[in-house]
Amino acid sequence: MEEQAKDYSHINGWGIDADPKNDPTYPMKHRTNEEHKGYTWERPPQQPITMEVLHSIERPNVSAVFGTAMPPSGLSGMIRRFAFKYSENSYLHWLPLLVADRVNVVEGLIEDVAGGKVPNIFSEKGYSADWDHNRSGLAVRAAVGAAVVGAIVLMCAGEKNRKKWFYQLMDR
Repeated sequence: MEEQAKDYSHINGWGIDADPKNDPTYPMKHRTNEEHKGYTWERPPQQPITMEVLHSIERPNVSAVFGTAMPPSGLSGMIRRFAFKYSENSYLHWLPLLVADRVNVVEGLIEDVAGGKVPNIFSEKGYSADWDHNRSGLAVRAAVGAAVVGAIVLMCAGEKNRKKWFYQLMDR
């Protein structure tokens, strides 16, 4: 692989840790030149890019090795593409990635049902292990989930039904 000197000064913060004298561990660490010998290494050969690979805008190219198990696709892929248009120090990068993960879960459920497979959510979420090893935690999560669902149902009910339910509850 051919080494070329490249200018990354246009990238904000690039090379901020390049000066070994500006090391935050200085007071605690006895510095020797021996440790700097490991800083030079040969970059591994570039993995062939056979599918879309998203990478940070802070990096000029993709990393030498990357995962290909799940390329971006569907609505979650569109959200991920949007997120990678922004810097990693921005909420517009990380929050859409969190949303894309949740959307991808729903896409997986739809794909399972469309393929004729009914997902066993109880098993996939690990509730049987919780039942065996953490019953109190499972009970608390179930109670909180029921309270949230109940609150949503109450909010969705009309004002008249909400007052009627409230007064029936208070008359007991």
